[in-house]
Amino acid sequence: MVEVDEDPQLGLESEEDDEVLSDGELQEAFAKGLLKPGLNVPLFEPKKAINNVEGLKKCLADFKKNLPWDERLDLTNYPAVDIVAKAEGKPHQPEGSEEINAEDDFQREMYFYRQAQATVLSALPKLHKFKIPTKRPEDYFAEMAKTDQHMQKIRKKLILKQAAMEKSEKAKKLREQRKYGKKVQTQVIQNRQKQKKAMLSAVKKYQKGMTDKLDFLEGDQDQRQKGSAAKKQVNKKSLNAKRKYKEKKFGFGGRKKGSKWNTKDSHDDVSGFKAKMAHGKGGKNFGKGGKNKRPGKEARKKMKARK
Repeated sequence: MVEVDEDPQLGLESEEDDEVLSDGELQEAFAKGLLKPGLNVPLFEPKKAINNVEGLKKCLADFKKNLPWDERLDLTNYPAVDIVAKAEGKPHQPEGSEEINAEDDFQREMYFYRQAQATVLSALPKLHKFKIPTKRPEDYFAEMAKTDQHMQKIRKKLILKQAAMEKSEKAKKLREQRKYGKKVQTQVIQNRQKQKKAMLSAVKKYQKGMTDKLDFLEGDQDQRQKGSAAKKQVNKKSLNAKRKYKEKKFGFGGRKKGSKWNTKDSHDDVSGFKAKMAHGKGGKNFGKGGKNKRPGKEARKKMKARK
């Protein structure tokens, strides 16, 4: 619908009449400049909502057919009993009277789930009655919704993601171990510094005559003895079956290295001391003054020259 100005030559009426013009008349009016901006605006009437209940029932009766249930497979059920509410001891509400908050997603989805559950429980006996199979056969083959290539891509992405997560976990554990190792190292260094400081203070006190105790030296000896005992235990444990067999067959053999070293007992034992032997008064051939000693090279040359 277009509004135009009145023109006596074309015989166009005023805009009050709201005359509907044809396309040809509109083109002629546009050529003569009778159409102005703001006037050629289509006017749409608002749609009226009609609730024709009788017509809807008639249409429903037209396409509705009296078919058996196995052709329709339609069921209308109330939801099954809420097991969670029953376990919590809440009173059971009669069917159809349960109030559901549509804004609560969990409650709404649980209502749908219970309704589907009740429908399945009522539909299975009917399906068995009509001899309709409800289980998939063993040789059933169906095309997947997604191709194998697409699933392989997803699998690779999942594997890469899992590998990245494992790598990050390993790095995290390594960082924690390093932190713990540094912590232990700092503690050991601090303990050594404390022991060193205590030792130096004890030595200074002893040097100045403030104390006559040498207890600070006993700590080192105890540590050395503990270390040697621990080493001996480790050596005993490290003996294998082969070593034990050889010791059983050939014996231990005794100590070879350092066997001729003097000990405190051998140093104090002077029973075999002989003064004549010690001061060069032994036998005829004792020492360097023997008769059978060969003269030196220079002496032999002089002896030849004399001849």
